[in-house]
Amino acid sequence: MLPNHATLMVAEHYGTLATLYGDRFDLGLGRAPGTDPVTAAALRRGNPELDTFAQDVAELADYLGEAKKDAKVRAFPGQGTNVPMWMLGSSVGGAQVAAALGLPFSFASHFAPEMMTEALRLYRENFNAGAPTAQVDRPRVMAGIGALVAPTQEEADYLFTTYQLMSVRIRTGQAAPLDAPVQDLSTVLPPQLVQIADEVMGINAVGPPQKVAGQLQDFADEHDLDELIVTTYTHDPELRRRSFQLLAQEWGLDPR
Repeated sequence: MLPNHATLMVAEHYGTLATLYGDRFDLGLGRAPGTDPVTAAALRRGNPELDTFAQDVAELADYLGEAKKDAKVRAFPGQGTNVPMWMLGSSVGGAQVAAALGLPFSFASHFAPEMMTEALRLYRENFNAGAPTAQVDRPRVMAGIGALVAPTQEEADYLFTTYQLMSVRIRTGQAAPLDAPVQDLSTVLPPQLVQIADEVMGINAVGPPQKVAGQLQDFADEHDLDELIVTTYTHDPELRRRSFQLLAQEWGLDPR
């Protein structure tokens, strides 16, 4: 969340990671404070204007790019690491900046899919491969999707109630650790909140491995995606790990 940090600090932090670990890291950049209004006020940050944010991103790209003789400030480590940057977004704002700067774009459809189609259209139609900051020669899109995999549909639906309860907490301002799954949401929520739980945030694929893998492929095909970013919420961390392992096995990948 770039508004919360000085660009030089970000360049040196990610430059350190790149120096230690090579190409294991990408740098995702968001325009929102990434927190609640009270915390944003404590950080003395808000949502910057698009042109200001784009300027900050361009400045960060300079710090991570090759050294310039006339540069008065340099990032050490950072200069010359060329850490790959992705623009993050849940609206058309991030898409505009990503297109103008020629950067890959990652859309937060796992929790805010409403503007996805319009944002991707705008990004692809306005992509500037000739921008000084361009890192790819064509539009490159990643999108988020929730995925919860279990051996059976029944168990997956049961485990998914944790995410439904989390959605209710977020929408009603009742932050707390993840709740344990329940057999019946109506036993722990009043009727008006059960409806909110049923209208769960974002795009999700829930079920046994073959079904979820098929839904992820359909989602990628529908929006012509280059990459997926998968997020999974379970009360038991081991069941989250199992979900990833089952999905990896279905895709023919090493589940370790």
